[in-house]
Amino acid sequence: MAESMPNHDVVIEVLDARMPRSSENPVVTEIRRHKPCIKVLSKSDLADPARTKAWIELFENEIHPSPGDGMPPGKVVAIAITTNRPGEIRSRLPRIARQLSPARIKTPRAMVVGIPNVGKSTLINMLSNRKVAKTGDEPAVTKAQQTVTLDGMILSDNPGIMWPKIEDEEAGLRLGFGGAIPDTALDYETVAMWGAAYILEQYPHLLMTRYKLKALPETAEDLLFEIGKRRGGLRAGGKVDMHKASDALIHDFRQGALGRITLEAPPTRAPEDQ
Repeated sequence: MAESMPNHDVVIEVLDARMPRSSENPVVTEIRRHKPCIKVLSKSDLADPARTKAWIELFENEIHPSPGDGMPPGKVVAIAITTNRPGEIRSRLPRIARQLSPARIKTPRAMVVGIPNVGKSTLINMLSNRKVAKTGDEPAVTKAQQTVTLDGMILSDNPGIMWPKIEDEEAGLRLGFGGAIPDTALDYETVAMWGAAYILEQYPHLLMTRYKLKALPETAEDLLFEIGKRRGGLRAGGKVDMHKASDALIHDFRQGALGRITLEAPPTRAPEDQ
């Protein structure tokens, strides 16, 4: 990606609207340097619309440091997309790419980047109006770079990449809960316990509706116990299969069955205090 960056006019970074900052790869920011960037918040139909709006405003108003080569940092435009309005995306994204590219090149070259399972291939298929990239509900479906020529834009698709080490434990739990990290690398119950605690605090009404709860559980463990009882996880002696309960909660979140949930709110402090 770093080697081919000079050959592109704009970077399209696909983020998960349910966790915009956690799904933002810091390596991409480092290697794009002064290239303009379109931050595409995918899966926005699954995210809290008020928080999506706040994240878009934050990304477009953030002050980025100069890359250090005397050139200013690249301009950032952020948009939210859903799969049920492909025509709007096909007209809007190439237009923004042309506006951001040097001298407003008629057919800009755009590099599409993002972490695994964030929706890059789905975006490319929408832009192409046909299936040119493999999609799936697991990370790492795209295996190699490919170039896609569209009417008004040339796209370079890249496999999803994670940065070398996730320093922020909370971010790692969000990524695991949302499906950016392979399930084989997760402690399912730990991830589900974190998700249960977060949703219990931020979106309790959605839990009450989805699982038909008569009263709100006090703790994340209590919530998973209730989910397990309702999802066939009850064992002999009144014990609950917590792995099965965890699987049910994680699956419901990833599929949007719980409702529109965002796993992190944008910071509210002034930029100089962040």
